[in-house]
Amino acid sequence: MEALDAFEDDLIARYRAHPVLADTARLSDDGLKQILLQRRFVSLAFTPAYDLAIDLLRDNEALRIARVILREEYPGGTGTTRSHREDMIEDMLRLGVSRDELAASRPTPATLEAVTAAFTLIAEAGEHEDADLRLLTILRFWGEILVSTEYVQLWPRIGPLLTEDGRNRSRFYYPHLLHDAKAHPLATVSLRSTTHADKLAHRLHSLLTCAEPGAAAAAFRAEEERSLAVKTRFYDQFLPVS
Repeated sequence: MEALDAFEDDLIARYRAHPVLADTARLSDDGLKQILLQRRFVSLAFTPAYDLAIDLLRDNEALRIARVILREEYPGGTGTTRSHREDMIEDMLRLGVSRDELAASRPTPATLEAVTAAFTLIAEAGEHEDADLRLLTILRFWGEILVSTEYVQLWPRIGPLLTEDGRNRSRFYYPHLLHDAKAHPLATVSLRSTTHADKLAHRLHSLLTCAEPGAAAAAFRAEEERSLAVKTRFYDQFLPVS
C-alpha cells in the first residue's frame, strides 16, 4: 500500500507542476477568468459523472459512500439552500467574473473533450471485472484529490480576492480545497476520516487488499494515470501559444 501511496503522491506532484498550475499568482485577471469560466463546465459535469459511476458500481458500501457525496452537492430539501454550484457562482462573482461574462461563456473544444473523456473513463472502468475498484479509484482521484489540488494551486491567486476584513469569504473553492483532499495515506486511512477522498479511500483500501495484489495495483495505477491525463489536457489549453 505504501508503494501505491508513493505512486499517487508523485502523480499529484506532477499535476501541481503543470505550467498553468505551478504559479497561478502570476495569472492575469483575464487569464484567471478564462480558467474559472471553463473550469465551471467541468464542475457542472461532476454530478452526472458520479451518477454514471453509481449506475455501474456493484459494491454496496462503495454505493453508499458515493450516494452520500453526491447528495452533499444539493444540501437541504426545501429549496432554500444553495447548491455547491450556486456557491461556485458566488465565488466567481466575488473574483470579478460578471453576470454577462457567465452568460456569454461557452465550453471550448478542449473543455468538452475533458468532460467527455471523464465520462468515457468511468464507462470503460465499469466494463472490467474489477469495476468497483476502478470506479472508486477514479471517483477519488479524478473527482476529489485532483480537484482539491487544483484549488490549492489556485488559492494564492484567488484567496486574497475572497478575503475581506481578514475573513475568508469563499463558499466554494476553499471548502472544496479542504473536503476533497487526500488527508491521510491509503495505508492509514480510517473510518473516522472526514474528507471525501479519505471516505472513498477507506473502502478502496479494502478492495485493494482483498484482490490479487499485482492485478489490483495495476488497475489502480492505470486509472489514476488516465485520470491525470484527462485533467492535464484540460489545463493544456491555457498554455501560451508558441
